[in-house]
Amino acid sequence: MAERFRGKNAIVTGASRGIGAAIAERLAAEGANVVVTARTLDKHPHPAGSLNETRERLERYGTKIAVVVADLADEQSRARIVPEARDMLGPIDILVNNAAAAMYASMLDYPLRRRRITMEINFHAPIDLTQAVLPDMQAKQQGWIVNVSSGTAKHAVGPPFRTAGVTTQIGIYGSSKAALNRMTNAFAVELHGSGIRVNTIEPRAGVMSEGAEALVGNIIRDDQIESMEAMVEAAVALCDCDAERTGRVYESLDLLDELGCTVMTLDGASVYPGGYRVWRG
Repeated sequence: MAERFRGKNAIVTGASRGIGAAIAERLAAEGANVVVTARTLDKHPHPAGSLNETRERLERYGTKIAVVVADLADEQSRARIVPEARDMLGPIDILVNNAAAAMYASMLDYPLRRRRITMEINFHAPIDLTQAVLPDMQAKQQGWIVNVSSGTAKHAVGPPFRTAGVTTQIGIYGSSKAALNRMTNAFAVELHGSGIRVNTIEPRAGVMSEGAEALVGNIIRDDQIESMEAMVEAAVALCDCDAERTGRVYESLDLLDELGCTVMTLDGASVYPGGYRVWRG
């Protein structure tokens, strides 16, 4: 198994389950020391997943794995993440801002409290965490920051507009992700030449994490789904990309095509049988 991240220290947010846990596993499988952070320390049924479960998955790879329990919606709570991670691992090389609040509802009466939570987690928290890891990265003259976004950031095409399904329910979530994409580019502009890469990755199709399954699992078709492994392959490619690959918003499958990547299993040990799509064999 390749160990391209050997000696690197990473933080992955929203890592109690889903895409965050999967990215954290792949980083650990390829040699990284990883701090996983989320709100849920122990098993929780709705949706399933916890930091302790993720830690158990990662510890089998033999690298340093640590947990920081924090609420990204709370500025004081999230302010602990980087200092505690640094105390446990040392200077941070990789930050993956994966955590997201996805509360789908109509724009017409979307409450202010939910709007504030969405922007705190999806926009303000990635800014705060990025600012917090910059001193270490600037001292090393290298670093990798990957923000996980969503296709909902794109404008709806029309008129006429599609009004069926969740199309009219994603305005606030999509707006927060559009802000995240713009923030990615803005950081990259200011950091260009420093050796710090800042990029966004988003799935081209649906990734059936536990959260996505709960939200849209009953309406999405198999041909609209990409494998978790493909999304992770694209995300980790941006965790060791060259210095000039920065400030971009990438779709997962397009990036894999561009780089000629083979989709591997989450443990990095073998080719994933389904490639870009979910393997049900």
